[in-house]
Amino acid sequence: MMPGAVQRMTIYGVSFDLVGKQPIVLLKTADGNRFLPIWIGHPEAAAILQRLQGDEVPRPMTHDLFVNVLGELQAEVVQIAVTELRENTFYARITLRRNGTTLEIDSRPSDAIALAVRCDAPIFAADDVVESSAIEMEDEEAASSSDPETQIAEFKAFLDDVRPDDFAG
Repeated sequence: MMPGAVQRMTIYGVSFDLVGKQPIVLLKTADGNRFLPIWIGHPEAAAILQRLQGDEVPRPMTHDLFVNVLGELQAEVVQIAVTELRENTFYARITLRRNGTTLEIDSRPSDAIALAVRCDAPIFAADDVVESSAIEMEDEEAASSSDPETQIAEFKAFLDDVRPDDFAG
């Protein structure tokens, strides 16, 4: 079941936690300067980065395969949403539409995001997840107007100090 109040999110970046070398996808509120870090697996990070960087692969990877299957079934990914954080684990829902019927599919956020970037589907997060787990960066206005190298440097600096426990709610 989709949450009632959600916020539109964008993918700010994918990088690695410098302590545990665990990949992190950082979602940013579309109309603000709050950031939601989600620790993800290496294959999912590679799948997200592959699409964000426009890399082509000779054969479909798992998320590409899923998108192809959805296409053959004449189903579309309408949106994805990070719906909750429970016991330090994020949960997500993928909203599909097929023949006028809407379906909600439980998913890990990393898989949902990997699908969203392949389908150009909007990404949302429940307000309560953003309120309990996102951080606010003071200088976002300057970061949004700076060049990509500066943004990457700022993101890496953020990752130097961030820990999973910082977002446990």
